[in-house]
Amino acid sequence: MQAFDVQVSGAGIVGKSLALSLARLGLSVALRGAPAATARDDVRAYALNAASVDLLQRLKVWDTLGAGATTAVHDMVVRGDSSAGHLEFSAWEQRVGALAVITDAAALEHELDAALRFAPHVTRADADVGATLVAHCEGRGAAASLHVLDAGFERSDYGQKAIAARLVATLPHRHIARQWFRSPDVLALLPFDRPQAGRSYALVWSLPAERADALLAMESAAFEGELAQVAGAEVGALGLGSERAAWPLVVGGAATWCGPGWVLLGDAAHVVHPLAGQGLNLGLADVVALSAVIATREPWRGLADERLLRRYVRQRATPTWAMTRITDGLLRLFAEPSAPIRELRNNGMSIVNRVAPLKRWLTARALDS
Repeated sequence: MQAFDVQVSGAGIVGKSLALSLARLGLSVALRGAPAATARDDVRAYALNAASVDLLQRLKVWDTLGAGATTAVHDMVVRGDSSAGHLEFSAWEQRVGALAVITDAAALEHELDAALRFAPHVTRADADVGATLVAHCEGRGAAASLHVLDAGFERSDYGQKAIAARLVATLPHRHIARQWFRSPDVLALLPFDRPQAGRSYALVWSLPAERADALLAMESAAFEGELAQVAGAEVGALGLGSERAAWPLVVGGAATWCGPGWVLLGDAAHVVHPLAGQGLNLGLADVVALSAVIATREPWRGLADERLLRRYVRQRATPTWAMTRITDGLLRLFAEPSAPIRELRNNGMSIVNRVAPLKRWLTARALDS
């Protein structure tokens, strides 16, 4: 059996990016997992920050994405559950080119697979192989498959689902991302150029599971009417431009991210609520950190050395913990229905909106997960 330096288990975006990144260091990599099937009805989209875009550029993937697969976010408007509560963020105020780039998930998967076909140090594998280090990036199914590692993965179900779809609006999106925090749901409209350039949005709507199921069962016109009640007139009329998809929402993480000869990245290590759009950014930041730790290790230190892997964990533990607490805390705050809490949170949003240094700090945290 061929021996590899690293086996990457999990061929999602994080796993593929890690395989490409480690191969660039000259390591032999076995990527366990099949190439993504081309799904014409894949409605997923990701809000990638500058650090994630930089990684994908270095992997020679970003610039190969086709027209309309990426759309820059120049401004973001966040509203509470009253007219008093709102936040506005601007790329110009932050002195960056974009707050995020909304990216077509299927297109990104396709280009990663294309890059892997030409990566000389990467071999596809459909079963475990002999490897010095095993990097687990299995995603949402990681908790069960990693049980044998005793990593202490704990997961809590929010009792919610996220509905995703592509929408077409009668008014241009003007590169503005919009989000409504209501009790108990969160609606996000992310500017996108598919299916119609300049007028489309990627929808992510997090709701209690029973309410989500009811919305999914509605005819298109009724669903669009429910959207209009939340978004109002500021985006124009919204029409479905795709089928709807949904998945359950959880929060969780592993107590131990590494051990002798193994390490966790992405959803195998941590799962967060999508309300801040940071799940994939956290996973790609894991890729950057682990690759850097391996690239700068002492010549005599092996890949399986637990002390080496702990360097990666130390780099990623604090920012990941902070983002998990922020997203979970925001969700629970805005799920609270009592009138005093509603008034407090809406007034708090308005206060933050007037404190420019605090807004810049919050934006910087999202730009660099």
